Amino acid sequence: MVPLSWFLILSAFMFSSGLFAALGRRNAIAVLMGIELMLNAANINLVAFWRYGVAPMQNLDGQIFALFVIAVAAAEVAVGLALIISVYRNRRTVNLDDLDILKG
Repeated sequence: MVPLSWFLILSAFMFSSGLFAALGRRNAIAVLMGIELMLNAANINLVAFWRYGVAPMQNLDGQIFALFVIAVAAAEVAVGLALIISVYRNRRTVNLDDLDILKG
């Protein structure tokens, strides 16, 4: 049986990679991918703590929360990609530094 600490280390590495991608990249699609990595890291934590918790087969809280996170991630991808496509059609770039739509 794999110890809980291995799942937590994997999740921490995934979250750190996602945070670096979300904060360090200029491309909007790379930022969305970083956010997805962070959400998947949270899912690994939720399911790991559910599995190693007290009486995991009677209580499905971790799996239910993970399903909600997956639903939110799917909605985030749909809205985010729609915004990126719209911005690309208008500005011909997905570089976040070049977007100054809200500037007066």
